[in-house]
Amino acid sequence: MGTVKQPTTLDQQLEILRSRGMDVDESLARQWLASVSYYRLSGYWYTYRILPIPDDPRQPKRLDIFIPGTTFTQVTALYEFDRKLRTLIHDGMERIEVAMRARIGELLVAKGALSYKDASLFRDDFDHESWLRTAQGRVERARKRNHAIAHYAANYDDYPFWVLADVLDFLDISQLYDGLLLDDQRAISESYGFTVDAERLNAKQKRAYYRQDPLARWLEQFTVLRNTCAHHGRVWNRYLTPASSNAFLTIEKLSSLPRGQSDRLYGALLVMAFMLTTISPGTSWPHKVCHLIKTEYLPLRGHTLEEMGFPSNWQDLPLWRS
Repeated sequence: MGTVKQPTTLDQQLEILRSRGMDVDESLARQWLASVSYYRLSGYWYTYRILPIPDDPRQPKRLDIFIPGTTFTQVTALYEFDRKLRTLIHDGMERIEVAMRARIGELLVAKGALSYKDASLFRDDFDHESWLRTAQGRVERARKRNHAIAHYAANYDDYPFWVLADVLDFLDISQLYDGLLLDDQRAISESYGFTVDAERLNAKQKRAYYRQDPLARWLEQFTVLRNTCAHHGRVWNRYLTPASSNAFLTIEKLSSLPRGQSDRLYGALLVMAFMLTTISPGTSWPHKVCHLIKTEYLPLRGHTLEEMGFPSNWQDLPLWRS
């Protein structure tokens, strides 16, 4: 059996940071270490540790020693930027989640209040039974605290989708969209402005586009990002579940997506901004993201927008100038 790393006291943590070359404001550091924790903050000072040259680009391993000039204040500034960015993402994701519930609900309810139980309305490879079991589990857990669920349980034989939708989480909604027939997926995605010019795609890309709407993979990525935010995880330098960018690159306002696929934060932020301009016309969300990055990230020493996958001309692009 392996050994377990032993805990350190706050005084020991301060000494470790100083011994490794960090300039530490003691009163500030004590407050942060007591309120946030050494382990959580270590994810933010990791990029301030010296990276040997040459290094393995696929598995970079930084030294324990900090880059000369590194201060505890710089680390907390990065942490605060990430926290504020996470809050903005969570706010935008909430509106996307609610809108997707409404759009999918509108489509399904037009076919019947309980049409979500009809397997013929979904793809052959969609695990419809498993999804229904999960949805039923959500209902059972919500029955004691959700008045609508309790009301329908007491007075009706089943739950129409508009009642069920209120207890589904983003993962459930993402999976349900993934399972919809292509025409239904396309009707929803195009209502958000995702009108793809398929003639600009090569043969392989066309096959993928006509097999499944590309928004399905982006919603999968959004689910990972949403859960990261909900659990207060780092977002600024995180790699996400890859989503194909080929089809969306044919849309002018999304033409700054990386080629092939997107797994960095910039792609997610761009597609979110694109959706939110349709969901909430006149939204200030893209401006808030842009302002936060310019005022609290760009001034940070030793950090570049490449960490988040931003292109060099991002501030000149239409979605961020709105």
